[in-house]
Amino acid sequence: MCSCRPSGGGLVQTGGSLRPSCATSVSIISLNIMGWYRQTEGKQREFVARIISDGSINSADSVKGRVTISRDNAQNTMYLQLNSLKPEDTAVYFCYALKGVSTYWGKGTQVTVSS
Repeated sequence: MCSCRPSGGGLVQTGGSLRPSCATSVSIISLNIMGWYRQTEGKQREFVARIISDGSINSADSVKGRVTISRDNAQNTMYLQLNSLKPEDTAVYFCYALKGVSTYWGKGTQVTVSS
């Protein structure tokens, strides 16, 4: 069993930055994958970025070049550095963890970008 606890969302102006984080209840190195999705009202959840246990990273084309995903193994925490934010990045951001065949989701943290 694993729980994910996101934090670090907020309100910024266009061009600003935020750094949501996601703390896990288990050792982060025991997780196969950690990542982020985002969702706006009335739309499906959209993949943002993920980091795999070997350190490899994938990100969506919509955020490529503006997003950095990283993890702190000692703190069991994953970070999503969001730069050059746009109004279309406004969404609830959900972190998740894949451990074996089980996926664990955090509650979500709101990111709002004003124009």
